[in-house]
Amino acid sequence: MVNTSNLKRGLIIEMDGAPWVVMDVAFQAPSARGASTLTKAKIRNLISGAVLNKSWRGGEMLQEADYEKRTVQFLYKSGDEFCFMDEESYDQFSLSAENLGDAAGYLLDGMQVRSMLFNGQVVSIELPVTVELLVTETTPNLKGSTAQAQLKPALLETGITVLVPPYLETGTRIKVDTRDGRFIERVK
Repeated sequence: MVNTSNLKRGLIIEMDGAPWVVMDVAFQAPSARGASTLTKAKIRNLISGAVLNKSWRGGEMLQEADYEKRTVQFLYKSGDEFCFMDEESYDQFSLSAENLGDAAGYLLDGMQVRSMLFNGQVVSIELPVTVELLVTETTPNLKGSTAQAQLKPALLETGITVLVPPYLETGTRIKVDTRDGRFIERVK
């Protein structure tokens, strides 16, 4: 059991027999005396992909989901399905882009990730905190631009777009934070 005042991003809770991951959490202090603190969270169902905004009073207890993690390898993408292989049992399984959510944009063939099993069924994957991706398209660097930090969009090899510093060019490998899609550094 976990107290609602201890909720944090990435925590997996169980509601109505399904696992839900906390995507965002905010705490609202009471405006009246004697009122309890409200915990507001944006959660995503790991089985159906449904997103829900939920509020709880401070001190309420939630059931933490009982799940297992296994190392898997991403094999390939076929249409809207992403195929993985369990590295222990060599079993293959597929997850839809809807189930993967934002994680789909960071997957490269052969990448090792961790799968999350709930009641023996794979419901989601967990990415490493950072991944290295190739910039396939970006605008050229403008000389003499302002002294303030400017960012420009860059299309990466997986199809996602991130904001990068102006000095980066097409063909550069960069490190990206998978939690928020933020550029971290150029890979040397």
